[in-house]
Amino acid sequence: MKYKLTDSTAFQLAEIALSRGEEIRIERGAMVYHNGGISLEGKMNSNGSGGLGGLVKAIGRSAVSGESMFITSVTGMTDDGIIGIAPGAPGVIRELPIGEKQWRINDSSFLAGDASVTYEMKRQSFGKAMFGGTGGFFIMETKGSGTMLVTAYGDIMEFDLDGSRPFIADNTHVVAWSRELDYEIKVASGAFGFTSGEGLVNEFRGVGKVLLQTRNVQSLAEVLSPFMPSGK
Repeated sequence: MKYKLTDSTAFQLAEIALSRGEEIRIERGAMVYHNGGISLEGKMNSNGSGGLGGLVKAIGRSAVSGESMFITSVTGMTDDGIIGIAPGAPGVIRELPIGEKQWRINDSSFLAGDASVTYEMKRQSFGKAMFGGTGGFFIMETKGSGTMLVTAYGDIMEFDLDGSRPFIADNTHVVAWSRELDYEIKVASGAFGFTSGEGLVNEFRGVGKVLLQTRNVQSLAEVLSPFMPSGK
């Protein structure tokens, strides 16, 4: 995938160049513009499965993870196709190289990827599913080889863990983490306490990378809530 990012860190846009026959997949609704040299096609979000089986798989992904049933396929129709894409929330866009290293990602972080890259649902343990905010009983795990673009609300900070101690992050700030890391979701201030106001945290152990966003939509919603009509 050949792309360039705008300089703005608050409202970044990715402009992707496609040659004839080259295909990528983007998050539904992410297109901002194109130059007429590409085609757009809505497809079921089913990891390439077609027919009735693909429909059932797409419905299942949507039901358990909150994803859209559909994803947009973009194909180059000329040798100079251009498409500009952007996330729904203000923030940065970051490349994740997929192949030797695979990732687990927050279900709202995917923006675009090569056709050779996808992600699939992985079942969590009961305890993680009950407390987690990243897909309930399932989390997203990358698969294949190529490039994936992820997005965040705010900036993205990258942390390299050496395994010498656990790393704790607020659950709503987690964007992606290395698949080889062990993780556990806990209440920040003790069992059922929530006394610190921090809610849930992810505790990572092992050697790998963790990507965090500097802002989260949940906190923004809480700030805006007093100013929104109640409907009463």
